[in-house]
Amino acid sequence: MQFERSSLDGLFLVVPRRHGDARGYFVETFREDLFTAAVGSVHFVQDNQSMSAEVGTVRGLHFQLNPRAQGKLVRCLVGAILDVAVDIRRGSPTYGQHVKVELSADNGQQLWVPPGFAHGFCTLEPNTVIAYKVTDYYSPEHDRGLRWNDPALGIDWPVAE
Repeated sequence: MQFERSSLDGLFLVVPRRHGDARGYFVETFREDLFTAAVGSVHFVQDNQSMSAEVGTVRGLHFQLNPRAQGKLVRCLVGAILDVAVDIRRGSPTYGQHVKVELSADNGQQLWVPPGFAHGFCTLEPNTVIAYKVTDYYSPEHDRGLRWNDPALGIDWPVAE
């Protein structure tokens, strides 16, 4: 399992190693010891899954306020997404900047989105399924969002507005 640092501090592309043969493949999608060594100690409390039927479905940009901020480990099980994380940590030198990566069932990559980031994605294939682990439970009173197409963020989404 490789952990590739992004241009935003704390955000990592996680590339699990696939072991394949004629039958298919096996992959470890999470190992606490390797994760802790690369990004620090986290405690996941919940796994979530969503399916988006249409290409171009945008979900996000979501986050939770402290003290219920969530870290997310995101992966695509079926199809493909353009995954986006925006730094919303006040005082961060990269505040307001974002990272975009393509996560797909084919590439098997994951994105670690730590607390302090807004997260969203756009589906690139029909019937796309994503799964993500979170470090805190959903809290409606702490739930917030940014407008996905806010021009101040400068995110080039692969959809018409």
